[in-house]
Amino acid sequence: MKARIATLLLASGLTLASAAHAFEPNKPSCIAPAKPGGGFDLTCRILSTGFAKAGITKIPMAVTFMPGGVGAVAYNYINATNPDDPNKLVAFSSGSLLNIAQGKFGRNLDENDARWVGTAGVDYGAIMVRADAPWNTLGELVDAIKKDPSKFVLGAGGGVGSQDWMKAAILMKSSGVDPKKMRYVAYEGGGEALAALLGGHIKVYPGDVGEMKGLVESGKVKVLAIMSPERLKGEFSNYPTAIEQGYDAEWTIIRGYYLGPKVSDEAYNYWSDQFQKAYNDPAFEKTVVDQNLVPFNMSGKTLDSYIKERVGYMRGLAKEAGLIN
Repeated sequence: MKARIATLLLASGLTLASAAHAFEPNKPSCIAPAKPGGGFDLTCRILSTGFAKAGITKIPMAVTFMPGGVGAVAYNYINATNPDDPNKLVAFSSGSLLNIAQGKFGRNLDENDARWVGTAGVDYGAIMVRADAPWNTLGELVDAIKKDPSKFVLGAGGGVGSQDWMKAAILMKSSGVDPKKMRYVAYEGGGEALAALLGGHIKVYPGDVGEMKGLVESGKVKVLAIMSPERLKGEFSNYPTAIEQGYDAEWTIIRGYYLGPKVSDEAYNYWSDQFQKAYNDPAFEKTVVDQNLVPFNMSGKTLDSYIKERVGYMRGLAKEAGLIN
């Protein structure tokens, strides 16, 4: 009898072990929804390089490119062609989420048409002005804007409804200024916007933390606020947040990955577990930091809930700004 029970227990253990490891990746790849060299490429490289350095994946992860619509083409491709493929992870950014919130990924596609599985890291918005500007705090800038909003031109790399526009709109809203009255100039990229700031064509540049280090060290700009939920650590710890200065202006720029909406729970849980392993490995964290991102460790159902909440928040902002009905 004891022998039979032992046999049953052994068989049960083997079955559970088999079930726990039922999924193993086969030729995994990361789809970067843009041309090589951009932010999505960087996001996929963090995954492929970071997982390899941390010893997470034994099989090399390929990176493929699918440009179009800040992720719209890839999102539609996965949903239409590979909704259940467990080997295809797709990079996304807050720009992707913002477009989903505004319905730009398709009339019938929203944040529920993906399984959000893991993050690479985050960046945050940063309110920058010229080094010789008369304002030394966000409060001083806001007071000046309130006196005559028409005299203040904000500009960044992105049109109306883009991430950079949203950062500017949030700053205006938190200052009691109607974002619709904001004077905003759209540039092709951050480089052009910075040139416009330094040339005096715009007065405020809502950029990113990741790009400000070299600019501050060069003595060309000063940072009045970082749009993070709380003060950052390390080299950015001296910069106050907008929130601590009394303004509800937060913008987290997240980079991460999703799987198709019909990927099995086994595969989804497998990848979620791999991300958790990576987060505990210094080699992965170094890979993230080396790309000027701040570690932001979230995976699985926790991330899924966070993303859906985030898209809902963005959808509300877009409605308030009159971008969508």
